Amino acid sequence: MKTRNEPSPLEIKEKKIYAEWGLTDEEYRMIEEDILGRMPNYTETGLFSVMWSEHCSYKNSKPILRKFPTSGPHVLQGPGEGAGIVDIGDGQAVVFKAESHNHPSAVEPYEGAATGVGGIIRDIFSMGARPIALLDSLRFGELDQPRTKYLLEEVVAGISGYGNCIGIPTVGGEVAFDPCYEGNPLVNAMCVGLIDHKDIQKGQASGVGNSIMYVGAKTGRDGIHGATFASEEFSQEEEQQRSAVQVGDPFMEKLLLEACLELILEHADILVGIQDMGAAGLVSSSSEMASKAGSGLILTLDDVPQRETNMTPYEMMLSESQERMLICVKAGAEERVKELFKKYDLDAVTIGEVTDDGLYRLYHHGEEVANLPVDALAEDAPVYEKAVQEPARIEKFKQLGQYQPIIEDANQLLLDLLKQPTIASKHAIYETYDSQVQTNTVVSPGSDAAVLRIRGTEKAIAMTTDCNARYLYLNPEIGGQIAVAEAARNIVASGGRPLAITDCLNYGSPDKPEVFWELVKSADGIAKACEVFATPVISGNVSLYNETDGKAIYPTPMIGMVGLIKDHQHITTQSFKMADDLIYLVGETYDDFNGSELQKMQLGKIEGDIEHFDLLTEQQNQESLLAAIQAGVVTSAHDCSEGGLAVALAEAAFGTQLGLDVTVNLTTAQLFSETQSRFVVTILPEDREEFERLMGEKASCIGKVTESSNIVIQASDGEIHLAVTTAKKCWEDAIECLMK
Repeated sequence: MKTRNEPSPLEIKEKKIYAEWGLTDEEYRMIEEDILGRMPNYTETGLFSVMWSEHCSYKNSKPILRKFPTSGPHVLQGPGEGAGIVDIGDGQAVVFKAESHNHPSAVEPYEGAATGVGGIIRDIFSMGARPIALLDSLRFGELDQPRTKYLLEEVVAGISGYGNCIGIPTVGGEVAFDPCYEGNPLVNAMCVGLIDHKDIQKGQASGVGNSIMYVGAKTGRDGIHGATFASEEFSQEEEQQRSAVQVGDPFMEKLLLEACLELILEHADILVGIQDMGAAGLVSSSSEMASKAGSGLILTLDDVPQRETNMTPYEMMLSESQERMLICVKAGAEERVKELFKKYDLDAVTIGEVTDDGLYRLYHHGEEVANLPVDALAEDAPVYEKAVQEPARIEKFKQLGQYQPIIEDANQLLLDLLKQPTIASKHAIYETYDSQVQTNTVVSPGSDAAVLRIRGTEKAIAMTTDCNARYLYLNPEIGGQIAVAEAARNIVASGGRPLAITDCLNYGSPDKPEVFWELVKSADGIAKACEVFATPVISGNVSLYNETDGKAIYPTPMIGMVGLIKDHQHITTQSFKMADDLIYLVGETYDDFNGSELQKMQLGKIEGDIEHFDLLTEQQNQESLLAAIQAGVVTSAHDCSEGGLAVALAEAAFGTQLGLDVTVNLTTAQLFSETQSRFVVTILPEDREEFERLMGEKASCIGKVTESSNIVIQASDGEIHLAVTTAKKCWEDAIECLMK
């Protein structure tokens, strides 16, 4: 059972080789004594090490994930398959999921980001859906660092390179900058697809004697131990494992996508199951497909298409080469599958068959090289209840009270805020993405949410990615609620009703009680908000160990949300539409400067607790605004977020040549407060009575849109008076200037 120079089972045990792959002594003991009743060989140890990694097994986060609501009247598929599915009526459904590719992107930013996009696309079409949109959520260190500029440039090039080549529009996303991400950037990609209910697929291998077929690109030595690599911390001293990063080929993926969709749509009679070979490659896809079906598998590894010579079973099973899928087809239908894939110049090879003994058996050169219970790999990884401890900073923050900003020149302050990279225009980034391919994009990047029409219907879908990690650093539970609330706010401001979410839970090491406390508390907040907004969690992933030299990132649970716009006429954007439209502020404003862009700019850090956030108020404000949009009395709507009211008003003016004249009963400082649950809305003067009837006390008229291209905001103790062109230039040029 030993290949080439692989250590013997005894050497693996005595030299603790398993520990280098992330298995603990106790986990090795469980494998040897409780599961196999013998020492595992080299290949078997490798299979367990990747399948029991956090990335594949969620062994540290399963207890947390159980907190999330995962079902609802619209949910057709919750967590557990390649992606989640939500009903949108008329026999149609929307399929979506997000994935993180943080560690690979820190090491090889172009390929790391590109293969992150490729992997999430495969998750969507493995469900039988046609991918229609990509979004991203990116976090970097400060832009005055040369490494940050390099990472940003390469990550964006990787995302656009893959998405543009495969012909799926990148329609939305978010980018934020904070020092904690310097060594460990976050690259989260989301894909959305459309499907008819009748075409929904499952990733399972059932039916004794049915064939397991490998389709797509050949297997190489790239990405071996990628899942383990994603479950470790970084250190500046160590040369990072470049071999753990895969290399993508979007042109081959395009062929694979079309071939798989043709198989699903036109050969449903022979297809039993289909799954992407993602993290942990062939071992995860095959063992999960068998485990879900309660069956066993025999695989003959000599038949796996290989692009390198002398590959060992260990290398073939753990490789994360891209653009590969595993399918289960009815016995006797293999030639039909081969013919179909041949049309697309792709390999389709039978590499095994389904058995009924619950065992996972691998053969190579006529020898059995692995024999394990299939559930031991896919289902039975240990689950840990980690220790939690509130970080010392939290109590300190509660004692601090509200930060009081210094306002010397409100005009200059607004210009300075508009230049902050987290607020500044991201056009330099999203203009490298093709957002119009497939020609369904109605609202492109730059508004609150992206909107795509659904051809042949009156419907459209809105989609967004959101998370303000600074709020989570100050108060993980409230910050978690705000992440979901802001995503919902973006969907509502676009005219949509939020349906469900996907997430990427990006945190530091779960072995640190303080980090695990952040994860627990923020999950409580997310779960509560999802219940209030009726947006179950239908898919997602967990990315832990985001640390560099022992320093963790901010807790960053990225929320990807999709909403349904019932009628094209309800599609709403953030830009002012016409002079003399009335401007309303929805929601109350308080002194909320802790964690704000203003606090970070003036103090160079964030601190304090989060006050004045109430989920019920948020939900009521959103419901009322959505009713007003659906009644046809809203001409524009924009969510108030980073930078507060002054920034939101300026952004609403930037899309046009129009200006604004506003008077508010607020202090100048409060113009930059980041109180949640607020929108800037415009209406036609003749709709005033109807709008106010629908909104009740929740909205107040603060001024009007003007012909003159000026931003005029009168506060109780001062004013802002700027030319729109001046403000817009600061906002538009900031990132490009910093990149130079």
